Amino acid sequence: MNFLNTSRLFSVRSIAGWYRLQSSSAGPGSNGSNGEDKTSKAISKTDDDHLSSERDTSDVTDSKTKLTKSKGQVVGPAQEPKRGFSIDDPKPAWQMIKKEFTSVGPVGVLKVPRETDILIIGGGLIGSSVAFWLKARHPTGYHVTVVERDPTYKSASSTLSVGGIRTQFSCPENIQMSLASIEFMRDLKEHLNIPGLADYEPPSVNFNQQGYLIIASENGAEQLKKNHQLQESCGAHVDLMTPDQLKNRFPWINMDGIALASYGISNEGWFDPWSLMEGFKRKAISLGAQYVKGEVIGFEHKSYSYVKDDMSKGWLEHIQDVLVKTEDNNTIYPVRTAMCVNCAGPWAGEIAKMCGIGEGTGQLRVPLPVQPRKRYVYIFHCPEGPALDCPMFIDNSGVYFRREGMAGNYLCGASPESEHEEPEIGNLDVDYDFFYNTIWPKLAARVPAFEKLKLKSAWAGYYDYNYMDQNLVIGQHPYHTKFYFANGSSGHGVQHAIAIGRAVSERILESKYRTIDLSRFHFNRFMDGELVKETSIY
Repeated sequence: MNFLNTSRLFSVRSIAGWYRLQSSSAGPGSNGSNGEDKTSKAISKTDDDHLSSERDTSDVTDSKTKLTKSKGQVVGPAQEPKRGFSIDDPKPAWQMIKKEFTSVGPVGVLKVPRETDILIIGGGLIGSSVAFWLKARHPTGYHVTVVERDPTYKSASSTLSVGGIRTQFSCPENIQMSLASIEFMRDLKEHLNIPGLADYEPPSVNFNQQGYLIIASENGAEQLKKNHQLQESCGAHVDLMTPDQLKNRFPWINMDGIALASYGISNEGWFDPWSLMEGFKRKAISLGAQYVKGEVIGFEHKSYSYVKDDMSKGWLEHIQDVLVKTEDNNTIYPVRTAMCVNCAGPWAGEIAKMCGIGEGTGQLRVPLPVQPRKRYVYIFHCPEGPALDCPMFIDNSGVYFRREGMAGNYLCGASPESEHEEPEIGNLDVDYDFFYNTIWPKLAARVPAFEKLKLKSAWAGYYDYNYMDQNLVIGQHPYHTKFYFANGSSGHGVQHAIAIGRAVSERILESKYRTIDLSRFHFNRFMDGELVKETSIY
């Protein structure tokens, strides 16, 4: 694929497409989402309108393009971003393109490619895993572009996670993905090594195999037993412990209200997500993946006519261009792509909405049920607390904690007790009252030594919550078949990122799963009412 083809850069298609963005008028159009004709609306400079292009209703052509954009993205005249291709002033357009080139040896490389085979939205842990697996399997076969709006990852879910990994789930697919991720991390240096790169040391994720200890009351004991049977059948190593066994193994626990416990004796613990993400990213880049700093703000679709059963004309559409806005020069670039993978984490629902998913009828009537949820992580110090044998502890009250290092420091957190207590997601401010009023009393009740703890610091982060069944959404959308999901893991995306990336690559390159069958996690389940509930969400 030649990205420096100037005939492509200045094609009639490109210029005409941007002309439609800047000067669209009302007229008859079509709705490619359900095959029904409709009247297009003129572009409206309000936060509630989507940008749309017009279709010639004559019989001269049977195709059209349509651009969709997220709410709140349409800017006023004073903030109107520059277009990637200008028909009013060719010279500034050429200067913009010339400036965009950076020198890599003798070859010029566009910062934002005009074409790519596969475009990944989101360069966090899952997005970088997808890029790695695609390039590892076909280093020269496909051009892969990753669009990430914040390369510092300062507010990324991947880097703000506590990094836990467990096999104690209620769905076999989740257990299998955890086991696959652990197996990969055992040989991480071999997988992510970059031959020929001087002084490069593959990352160490500092996997601490302490296991998860999950506590159940009488009400939860039966579910814990059912989960244990499934986990053992999938190859996990988990022990059920009676209160007496638990007290003997962990004497620092207050046993009040405990009926049963489940302890992962291998393949569980915690690791450093940042190092794993960086390792995936650097390896993917070494294999030819291109990372772009930018924000996806919309899609341009191509629609084709067909004859329906009643002999009337209908329309089908697919994604043609992904619109990427850069921060440095406030310019929007259309990137022509064959496939798009949504790895936008907590904001995946917004990306899907830009594409029309959940905004139409028929197969587009159902939204991607993923929304951001905000969680707090607190660090406290307690010299008299549990020592090196401290596991990732999940109390039946909903509070969790684990050891952080070997100097008496611990991480802890909890989810709100009800939906109406969910914190606002407009910022990453920490609610310290939540620790003092909710978490600390429960910590001290379960571990008496924690009555003397001292809070040191805290942070907040987002995760992608699937509000339908708290499980991964993967595979293609049934209408936009070139739009792939890797979203909604509801707090266990970091630990499953390795397996998710591999599964997406299998689905794209081979149209089927070879290692772990994740078909039950496809989007269709929301349309068919066949939800796959995960009960072990902490």
